[in-house]
Amino acid sequence: MASKTKPVKMQLQCPMPKLDFDVITLGHGSGGVLTNKLLDSGVFDLLSNEVLDERHDGAFIEMNGKLAFSTDSFLVSPIFFPGGNIGELAVNGTVNDLAMCGAIPKYLSLSFIIEEGLKMTEFWEILTSIKFACEKAGVQVVTGDTKVVEKGKGDKIFINTSGIGTIHPKANINKNNIKIGDKIIVSGNIASHGMAIMSVREGLEFDSEIISDTTNLNTTIINLIEQFGANIHLLTDPTRGGVATVLKEIAMATEIGIDIFQKYLPIETQVDSACELLGLDPLYVANEGLFISFVEASIADDYLKYLQSDANGANAKLIGSVVNEHPKQVIMESAIGGKRVVSMLPGEQLPRIC
Repeated sequence: MASKTKPVKMQLQCPMPKLDFDVITLGHGSGGVLTNKLLDSGVFDLLSNEVLDERHDGAFIEMNGKLAFSTDSFLVSPIFFPGGNIGELAVNGTVNDLAMCGAIPKYLSLSFIIEEGLKMTEFWEILTSIKFACEKAGVQVVTGDTKVVEKGKGDKIFINTSGIGTIHPKANINKNNIKIGDKIIVSGNIASHGMAIMSVREGLEFDSEIISDTTNLNTTIINLIEQFGANIHLLTDPTRGGVATVLKEIAMATEIGIDIFQKYLPIETQVDSACELLGLDPLYVANEGLFISFVEASIADDYLKYLQSDANGANAKLIGSVVNEHPKQVIMESAIGGKRVVSMLPGEQLPRIC
């Protein structure tokens, strides 16, 4: 299925300062002079805000109302891939996890585990992407940590982000709200992130480059909640394990049945081709800028139309519904009319994908 025009990602221009070191060394994780030079020349200047500038062991913040909290670690390989890098992935991943709770993300912690030998140019590019992703999502990094491990004990860089946000007053996101008849809507083309990573690893070339879908979804989600409120029963992002695993987890947790239709699943032609070449089922491939909605049947058409008007939902499709039959099971009708049971991902299909 051909996709609509994708929004162009703007690259933030932040000139790298002149430094007296070109690579990260163990000394940069010592907590001494080199650590301070690294942080002063990068993290604190680039991500500066009044909370982070306190440089305390923790962050002093004020928030009102019900809160959502999430944490995630990122160890993607390679750390730079078509459409993004590990830095913006770390921000977007945690921002999106909060958004799936119906929360408005506010603050992040940011922690690095860096392997000695990482080039400062690469670290700067990652920091720059973190800054851009934070500004785009409207969140602030307010605390964090940096550690350095010996060469061979890591893989360039691992990142952990934790996030906190306030629940939107109109949100009521809970798997227990799902009921028979609910419609299931996926916000865009599936499997793009996982296959962007794999196309680089495997050296695959296509007529057009496969681009990761990594992006922040919080603004899109908040607009949907403003419009449709409690008629949105559940939101979830199908990252590791893909669409199939997420739907199966929900079916088992709620003891309901789910029907989906292969012909309605949106996927770019080159992504579908890459999956076929590598023997992968796109239903199980990771996504990073995608979400699945379970919504009241009466608002499904309006919800889909509204979502499709958003850049993050231009390729959204209604892919199935919640049914009374076959509880705890997900059944997919194939493009030629046959049916099969959709199970969870049994093992690690694509390691180091996010």
